[in-house]
Amino acid sequence: MAQELTGTLKKIKDTGTITLGHRDSSIPFSYLDDSQKPIGYAMDICYKIVDAVKKELKLDKLEVKLNPVTSSTRIPLLANGTIDLECGSTTNNAERQKQVAYTNTHFLTASRYVTKKSSKINSIDDLKGKAVVSTSGTTNIKQLTEASAERKLGINIIPAKDHAEAFLMVETDRAVAFVMDDILLASLVAGSKAPGDYVISSDAFSKPEPYGIMLRKDDPAFKKVVDAATAALYMGGEGQKIYDKWFMSKIPPKGLNLNVPIDAKLKNEFAKPSDSADPDSYK
Repeated sequence: MAQELTGTLKKIKDTGTITLGHRDSSIPFSYLDDSQKPIGYAMDICYKIVDAVKKELKLDKLEVKLNPVTSSTRIPLLANGTIDLECGSTTNNAERQKQVAYTNTHFLTASRYVTKKSSKINSIDDLKGKAVVSTSGTTNIKQLTEASAERKLGINIIPAKDHAEAFLMVETDRAVAFVMDDILLASLVAGSKAPGDYVISSDAFSKPEPYGIMLRKDDPAFKKVVDAATAALYMGGEGQKIYDKWFMSKIPPKGLNLNVPIDAKLKNEFAKPSDSADPDSYK
């Protein structure tokens, strides 16, 4: 007799559907194309997981439902069963691991800021007393708040509802800087009206931070399937191909090329996949 299905696998088998949470402006991880269809690097990985779940449950067909999430709603919607996987640009950290689980890391980022070159901001300390925006519900706004307090910078911190709104505030000079994961800043700059006007800081608010696909906590059977699917993807070389498709080629809808080659740390991670939240484990 096969083992009794539990948790998410049982839910998927019983309903014949799996629900993916997606973002609308986290380029190139999870965003909407011209026809409002969610696409991106994290979406491609999630579809590989869907294939593995379908195979595991021996289903002829598995309906994929797509549900939008934001920085603030992604964890509650996963916890309450609305979505089964969160396919975005979500940092895996120890605090979040108390609420959710993650599969193997698919990207490493650091928290930096973007400014206009004309504002001549050269370090985090230069943000003293200035208006700085970050997206509410993110690790970045927390890091900004902590850095401002620790360094006694008295930064005027403005929360934005999403990354697009935050970047617009820098574009229109309502904020001098936007603190966010460096890769998301790179995509916003590449897609802006005047990419040459902006600079992303070398100063970082964090060590390398892992991104992972989120799933529900305490669901070992589902996690085993998801981990096996992502490990096979990264170790088998297909992960690098998907990476190159989104980071080294022209991507829809505007044909932008982010031109961010895979780095040594992520290559190491693909060779030995892990779901570690410890930044020091990514050497």
